[in-house]
Amino acid sequence: MNLPLLIARRMARPAPDNRPGVMERIAVVSVALSIAVMILAVAVVLGFKREVSRRLTGFAAHVTVTDIRGIDALDSRPVRRTAHLEELIRSGEGVVSMAPYALKGGIVRTDETVEGVMLKGVDSTYDRSAFAEWLVAGAWPRIGDSVRTKDILLSRTLADRLLLGVGDRVEMLFVEPGELPRRDRFKVSGIYSSGMDEMDNAVILTDMRNVQRLSDWAPDEISGYEVFLRDPDEAPRYARELGRRLLYDEADGTENLAVTSVMERYPGIFDWLRAHDVNAAVVIGIMLVVAFFNMASALLILVLERTRTIGLLKALGMRNGPLRRIFLYRALFITLRGLAWGNAAGGGMCLLQRGFHLVKLNSEGYLLSEVPVALDWGWWLLLNAGFVAVIVLLLLLPAHIVSTVRPDESIRYE
Repeated sequence: MNLPLLIARRMARPAPDNRPGVMERIAVVSVALSIAVMILAVAVVLGFKREVSRRLTGFAAHVTVTDIRGIDALDSRPVRRTAHLEELIRSGEGVVSMAPYALKGGIVRTDETVEGVMLKGVDSTYDRSAFAEWLVAGAWPRIGDSVRTKDILLSRTLADRLLLGVGDRVEMLFVEPGELPRRDRFKVSGIYSSGMDEMDNAVILTDMRNVQRLSDWAPDEISGYEVFLRDPDEAPRYARELGRRLLYDEADGTENLAVTSVMERYPGIFDWLRAHDVNAAVVIGIMLVVAFFNMASALLILVLERTRTIGLLKALGMRNGPLRRIFLYRALFITLRGLAWGNAAGGGMCLLQRGFHLVKLNSEGYLLSEVPVALDWGWWLLLNAGFVAVIVLLLLLPAHIVSTVRPDESIRYE
């Protein structure tokens, strides 16, 4: 029989005419608020990291292979498609898919406004799962058909500014240095919204053959390849290994190629996301300190309220160790009650935000138009277990007050 646990459970049962003390209630509320804030902080930080990374890779993939002279350029030097080059890209560990693409900077002009955009051409092998999720009107452009079409997919923000809808035709201008602007007309087949206005304001998708024709490229000339990996965190490693293989490869078509991960293309965004880890750690640390001091105060009051009981148990032969465990069990019961309420509150707010998007953001400052949350059993259980372990370990110090109680004095105490 675990005698300290049995006594702690008996002490935790309030008498019919006795209600939990004020300090005990404060401790429960403190634990509930602390764990709720921790859950929200971790869920939002992980949500930001996952959503921004996922949406960025929807536009730019995990890794890109381009001509070294045209990195981050709209009108880059063409890369020649070869079976050998594509085999080198696919041979890397963790590759899920690979697709060619072509870019062309242009200007969309209507009677009301003018917008600078990036026309991105893709073929039928392009992974369009992200854009299929973001599609809000119309359909995916007809890409890769035997007959080239001039369908385009543009964002809702661009469509609203240009006053365009599905089925409308729009004129685009393409300016080359020293040449007259080239004009072309396209048809809006669909409208998407990723929630990242910075990217939505620029990217328009179409058939890759349209971009190749506007750039006067041959059918085997492209801007580069987009590579999707099984594990996005492996993008820097894969980029280094592929870059090394291309550097020492002597076949035609692999010279002057650069391999960049999405982390290298957008270092400012990923540094900003890593800074959120520090913010979450600070919030968790502050909440642990608040919960500890409230729990320590509650524990001390519980000890003082049971001074005679402690003296009696010592007189009957119970040592200080089991006595300390009695009050640590009592503190654990309070912590678990607070955890139950805190998980209900924190988890409920996360579910409300994920389902109804109640809290909005300024996408110019935060990249996203709403606060994202990530809910996983793994970190949730780890956070709860870690919280309980840390609080109980910290309470070992105030629990030592039990050893200062003297039976000869406490039993006489009225």
